[in-house]
Amino acid sequence: MKKKFPDYNKIYTDILVKKFPHKYEECQSLLQKEILSALDIITLNKKIFGRDISSVRRSQKHRSYSKSDILEMLDYQKKHKFNNSQLARHFYLSRNSVMRWKKMFCI
Repeated sequence: MKKKFPDYNKIYTDILVKKFPHKYEECQSLLQKEILSALDIITLNKKIFGRDISSVRRSQKHRSYSKSDILEMLDYQKKHKFNNSQLARHFYLSRNSVMRWKKMFCI
């Protein structure tokens, strides 16, 4: 049985066309991808809605990340030489989550 995921391309395209047509071209490169990763979705949210921290913190409770998304975030940390706190702030995560991921994936 195949898992069903939301069609994020369709959702974000509709949001851009209806409410933010002036930002459509800026997000075009991400929307052309076949499958959007969690990081792509976070990037789209930042580009479209900006950084409204109160709404981001409220929605953080219900986020989940796949193994590939977690590894991508940890690679981002290495590439930009972030410590755990900086990575957590950048992606609006808990420092404990970052530490747990590092232990799980032995990085």
